[in-house]
Amino acid sequence: MTHKGRIVFAVALTTLGLGLTACNDGEDSATTQESPSASAPASPDPSSESPSAGTDDDDAAPAGDVAAPGTEVKIGDRAVLPFTYGTDKKGTIAVTVTAIEKGAEADMAAFGDKAKGMTPYYIRMKVENVGGTDLSYASLKLRGKLEGGGPTGVILIGDLPDKCDSESAPRDFTTKGASFETCSLSATKTDPIAAASFEEGDAYRDSPVLWTS
Repeated sequence: MTHKGRIVFAVALTTLGLGLTACNDGEDSATTQESPSASAPASPDPSSESPSAGTDDDDAAPAGDVAAPGTEVKIGDRAVLPFTYGTDKKGTIAVTVTAIEKGAEADMAAFGDKAKGMTPYYIRMKVENVGGTDLSYASLKLRGKLEGGGPTGVILIGDLPDKCDSESAPRDFTTKGASFETCSLSATKTDPIAAASFEEGDAYRDSPVLWTS
């Protein structure tokens, strides 16, 4: 499934982005303050389970093949990762970040005035089913990071059709070797985005796998 058409807008501002609210009127400020709670589901709740909690995943890659928390790889390299989606889908995937492309500020127009001054980045990736379990219709989002792994200060919900389409796994993403391509949208108002981060599951939340140039 692809999030096309109307974009759901939520820019949640952390300490790095507080300046963006300074010129908002009363209505905008209220919306912005609600954004962090509204955008919380964007961090996949199902992945809060420990990635080592595979019970009947006999076909999954052995633990030695899985990238350890804190692993850094180069853009273009493949990292094998534990993956949980929803309450009943669990397995092992391999993610290859193929590019982190800088967009134009004008591309962010669909997000409205709050996105002025932000530069989008398109994290393009290939996702493979390594374990051979049923992961149909699952979706994966990587987060953009600044040089050194720092946060961008911006959380976006949605995508930019024809520029960065967030694709879900197809119906037949149920066998070893099945793959699909997708894109995660990130943005920054400060330094350039230099890395893509996998943060799903307790073990990776504080020590993510990073793809860097």
